[in-house]
Amino acid sequence: MNNMWYVILNPTSGNGKGLKNLDRLKYLFLKYNIPVRIVKSKFSKHEKVLTQDAIKKGFHKIISVGGDGTLHHIINGVMSQSKVKTSSIKIAVIPLGTGNDWAKTYNIPSNMELAIKIIKSEKFIHQDIGKINLIDSNDNFYFNNIAGVGFDAYVVNKVNNIKQLGAMAYLIGGITSFINFEQSNLSIDLDKIKEISKIFMINIGLCKYSGGGLRLTDHDNHKEGFFDVTVIKEIKLLKVLLNIKKLFNGNLIKLKEVNFSNNKVIIIKNKDTHIPYIQADGEIIGKGNSVFTVVNKAIKFIVG
Repeated sequence: MNNMWYVILNPTSGNGKGLKNLDRLKYLFLKYNIPVRIVKSKFSKHEKVLTQDAIKKGFHKIISVGGDGTLHHIINGVMSQSKVKTSSIKIAVIPLGTGNDWAKTYNIPSNMELAIKIIKSEKFIHQDIGKINLIDSNDNFYFNNIAGVGFDAYVVNKVNNIKQLGAMAYLIGGITSFINFEQSNLSIDLDKIKEISKIFMINIGLCKYSGGGLRLTDHDNHKEGFFDVTVIKEIKLLKVLLNIKKLFNGNLIKLKEVNFSNNKVIIIKNKDTHIPYIQADGEIIGKGNSVFTVVNKAIKFIVG
């Protein structure tokens, strides 16, 4: 099984783009002599189960056909199994979702044939993976792109049913979310430097883009083995609206309410009755006190 790719296709990603193009995908795999076994996810988070099953059967190479959520669940399948070292697994992506934020960081095209050419080359990197421990339940989750606490997670929860609009969904949801969103008093421990403050949003990143193309972390100064951390303290609605462009061009650092840093361990604890949502790769994972740590060079990813 070591030379065969296990292809996990999400039939609902990108308004069904993968399923609509399944015959062409099969043709392209044959054209480029890439041996595959193709399976389709059938329910929410099924990709995690399929990934674990594939590894048990001896597959070490997995292709994600879908969006950021599909890839997120595959990564959680890899990281939560114990049969093989996670670093022995290769992950490739054919980005047919709506946001495709992880793929943007590595210039993986949405054109299926070009993406498959990249897979054929098998050029790979070892990428860090983020681990989130929800302290109260002791549940663990993993992320390969960007996680968030506060406003962006609130928006993710609100716009979950209109993700197909990509960045526009987050902008629409973001603007309307201000009506009900409450900023929270949080204790933030960044590598043992602790602060308690009212917080608008915290982003903890490994890659460059989130929310359909938003740039909420300082990935230009990324360091291997560290998270790119953005902390936005209490901020007024009008100021956010006047600076929407900075969400896309990476110039958030110019706002006085924004702090960027590189950290290995982040501990976030709630200090009032309002408990903010936590999202990972655009998926809501829960609420509550949490610890974020880096799993260094955890998985091999095929990149352009």
